[in-house]
Amino acid sequence: MEQPTNLAGLDLRAEIDRLRRERNAVILAHYYQKPEIQDLADFVGDSLDLSRKAADTDADVIAFCGVRFMAETAKILSPNKTVVLPDMDAGCSLEDSCPPEQFAAFRAQHPDAIALTYINCSAEVKGLSDVIVTSSSAEKILSQIPASQPIIFGPDRNLGGYLARKTGRDLILWPGVCIVHEAFSETELLKLKAQHAHAPVAAHPECPAVILDHADYVGSTRGILDYAMAMPGDTLIVATEPHIIHQMEKALPDKTFIGAPGADGNCNCNICPYMALNTMEKLYVALRDLTPRIEIEEGLRLRAKKSLDAMLAMASGSVGLGDLGPVRITGD
Repeated sequence: MEQPTNLAGLDLRAEIDRLRRERNAVILAHYYQKPEIQDLADFVGDSLDLSRKAADTDADVIAFCGVRFMAETAKILSPNKTVVLPDMDAGCSLEDSCPPEQFAAFRAQHPDAIALTYINCSAEVKGLSDVIVTSSSAEKILSQIPASQPIIFGPDRNLGGYLARKTGRDLILWPGVCIVHEAFSETELLKLKAQHAHAPVAAHPECPAVILDHADYVGSTRGILDYAMAMPGDTLIVATEPHIIHQMEKALPDKTFIGAPGADGNCNCNICPYMALNTMEKLYVALRDLTPRIEIEEGLRLRAKKSLDAMLAMASGSVGLGDLGPVRITGD
């Protein structure tokens, strides 16, 4: 999608606020969005948390500043709301690595296995899965599945490998990766650690094992942010998409946050190119025209929702200790 033209002279922030009111819209921004988009959003957070918060509002329109699978998740949970994505080309390398027809064939090769699938996948792959997981709920869900049950885990082999090492489970891994987290360099990270000897490293589990091996904390984007809030020191090295640092700096202006470097010694290569496609101009146009719009065929939506509902039920657990909190599972 090309950058919108003929918007010169517009006060985009004011116009977006006007359209937000007129459309009764809620604006969602993932932690990996540009700071100016995070700062105008109604909610900033992880993808599933954003979709659930939007579903709980009385908004007629959801403008999801993230990537396509996130906007699809919002539509799955809010079928009666209009969901727009500022740029329909904002995809995800993990989603792209797992085409539905290939995933279906992979499942057919392992007929006794159930599929635990990371939320970073298309609605079609969600519909082919048994339980969706997030990086924060995967271990809790995995612990509830009998050790004798074969499990397919996709599409992220790094997250799956991390879970396998941590739990001792033998997982059948789909070979997908996130291009952002694959870009971190162990050599450059070690140089950075040498320069900041007392600074801990917080890493997302989508990182390769050679990065996670040097991490003091491994967790979701929300988990990394919480770790930053709680850590006693004044400097943190962050191994995930660097735009999350904006929230850290807003909350903790007296602390220093350093993006883990890529092979060239800086963190710029770790900016998600898909997330970067969303701009203020495109958000304005999306709210003005209510396009690009996410549409999901109802049968597919219900199949995808079934795997999401399974996650919510298992993550909340029977004793209310789930990291997603108590939830009410609605029928289809």
